Amino acid sequence: MLPIGEWWNSELQQQHDVRLEFTMKITDFLAAGDVAAALAECNDPGSFQLKKFSKTSGLAKKTAEEIRKIFAILDDDRSGFIEKSELKLFLQCFCPGARILSDYETDSFVSDGDVDGNGRIDFSEFQNLLTK
Repeated sequence: MLPIGEWWNSELQQQHDVRLEFTMKITDFLAAGDVAAALAECNDPGSFQLKKFSKTSGLAKKTAEEIRKIFAILDDDRSGFIEKSELKLFLQCFCPGARILSDYETDSFVSDGDVDGNGRIDFSEFQNLLTK
């Protein structure tokens, strides 16, 4: 039996693998070299910084329409929000072999963007995070 942390990460990975089969990929909007460089910058646990990642990957330069499509890919449950469980898989949306964000990185992601304090990121909050 797996410890709860390993089990949860395994469950998240399985959900993500299924999601990749049925959706457009974020990398349809970004250059492969830019994505690889952005992922390399945050490969070590605890090193993810959204502003740096957005700039390096090219996310920060995307149009509102492209950001909306990227948001839809991240919003796995189609709730209109990106919850913490979806944010943990953020890097894997760019590359299936990328690491899962830590709880600290996920919490920081939410606290940086969650303007209304509901614990999740809506589209306008996500757009502001990428473009501010």
